[in-house]
Amino acid sequence: MMKTRVFLSSWILVIFLQSLRVTFSTLFGVIYDQIFEGPMSAWLLVSNVLVVLALLAPGLLARKVSKSRLTLFAITALLARMSLSIDDANIRYWGALIVLATAGSYFALMLRVDRKHLASALIWGILWEYLLRVLGDTFDVSLFDGSLPYTILGGLAIIGFALWIDHQKEQMNEAAPGINWAQALGLGAFLFLQTSLLALPSAVARYSTITYMPIALLLYLASAAVLIPEVRRVLDPLFALQRARWALMLLVGLGFTSGYFLEGWLAAGGLILAQGIVVAGVVFAIIEPEAGKKDSHWRLPIGFLWMLVLNFLGAFAFTYSYTLPVMREMGWVVYLIAILVFAWCVIAPLTREAQARSKGSSLDRILVLITAIMIVIAVWPGTTEPLPKGSLRLATWNIHYGYDDDWHTNLQEMAGVIAAEGVDVIALQEVDTGRMTSYSSDNAYFLARRLGMQVVYLPAVEHLTGIALLYKGPQAASDVTFLTSLQEQTGVVHAALDWGVSGLDAYGIWMGLSDEDTQRQMDEALAFIGSAATASLGGDFNARPEDPEIAAVRASGFADPYDLLGITDPPMTSPAIDPQERIDFVWLRGLIPQRVWVSTSLASDHRMVVVEVNQP
Repeated sequence: MMKTRVFLSSWILVIFLQSLRVTFSTLFGVIYDQIFEGPMSAWLLVSNVLVVLALLAPGLLARKVSKSRLTLFAITALLARMSLSIDDANIRYWGALIVLATAGSYFALMLRVDRKHLASALIWGILWEYLLRVLGDTFDVSLFDGSLPYTILGGLAIIGFALWIDHQKEQMNEAAPGINWAQALGLGAFLFLQTSLLALPSAVARYSTITYMPIALLLYLASAAVLIPEVRRVLDPLFALQRARWALMLLVGLGFTSGYFLEGWLAAGGLILAQGIVVAGVVFAIIEPEAGKKDSHWRLPIGFLWMLVLNFLGAFAFTYSYTLPVMREMGWVVYLIAILVFAWCVIAPLTREAQARSKGSSLDRILVLITAIMIVIAVWPGTTEPLPKGSLRLATWNIHYGYDDDWHTNLQEMAGVIAAEGVDVIALQEVDTGRMTSYSSDNAYFLARRLGMQVVYLPAVEHLTGIALLYKGPQAASDVTFLTSLQEQTGVVHAALDWGVSGLDAYGIWMGLSDEDTQRQMDEALAFIGSAATASLGGDFNARPEDPEIAAVRASGFADPYDLLGITDPPMTSPAIDPQERIDFVWLRGLIPQRVWVSTSLASDHRMVVVEVNQP
């Protein structure tokens, strides 16, 4: 039966994982503001150094083993976790630092006194956090604005549980050596793989182009498999054989390679298989085996730092155009390095004879089943809003990865604004679908689920960031294309909608920044669009009305609805607060505008443009 310590430890690991996502998401805001808006200050360096110190803290805090110290770390982490449900980047940043330091120290002590139960707790921590993200349509439901009262109640309940455990006559095991250097680096690689790809159903879905629903269930089952007693009985003798571990790690590499470079079920199956093996590997080769005789308090913190390094390298693969150009299309290399380090740890000779191991339980089996049913219910397809037969409202919005200008997480508010404006088709730019720097949420999936809309998504950079087109009605024929991009990769999305007599070809675009070859991009986009008679083109053009790129749009037969309606002083669209320029447009061809406006919402760093149209 699941031990009380397993339950407590699993939730401490949940908040550790949540704090990792919060840390990288808030740091992204700091780095973005310092680099793009300026001026750069010492806070850019200090904020990153503080994260390093928080991850190193277990080397100092977890030196002495005692039950009361475990309880203190658990309570401190749970109290600090409450701040993460406050939608303020500064509050979340400082709260996450405290959680990383104290939950990391709890983790370090558990590695030394109760590794048997820690193995189960680690897997359940991954599964609980997975469930919270699925219940929130890929955004952790416990981080929503308004979730604070429930977080406080839940946190206090778990704190009471921790105090109850502390008062039980529970004999602490004699402190074991902890983990060796290979295991520490392997654990860091494991945490990177979990938080950036393998435990993210939205990421696996985007990599493979398979719909989210089956991926969410299958990936969960692969993650949970090692908890099932029958599965453990099969895996235990396999991981005892070094040749078998070689073969399993080879399968992980092949699974990732197919997932990264291929599409369809071959890609999805490869990533799901890799996740199942990796989770089993961390249990059988890192958490449960003995580490040797010598102890070092700094091994686990160095493993955490290795995870941090991998995450920064992965971030460079997304931001290559502004940081390290050599990292363009090199995200697979970062993942491969992590897999190789993890495999090196798993393949190394194991010392397991003296270490007690969990065998799974009937309760584990029941909980896995219940949670799987909850996931199926959460991801079951919702009702799709019908496309109106009369007038349509077309829109464009640069959603800034789900943030406003002050880095509040605003996907819920964005969905409310789009619904309140009655939008039927909307082009979205700066759309993340699983990046660590935007809470690992899938912006397109989240908004589509909340609005009852369909999605066409172009994964322009590393499968997980790009542009999207959302539309009401049944699924329509669609296609995408990439545009030649000297810096950040971009493209065009298209859906052929069944509307009116001749239908509507709806297009969305995001144009490169000023030092891109934007004229060539515009020419390629217009060639892709061709001579569609009834069409709309919405996007963030990063160009003003007088620029040559906009002249090319006009020359291709598209019209500005403001011109068609005789409005001579159109409102500005960027930035959202005190906008100074008009760079967001919805262009029309073969359509009659009834009215056009710019939303007053400040939910993003741009304002949304909406135009209501009829067919001739």
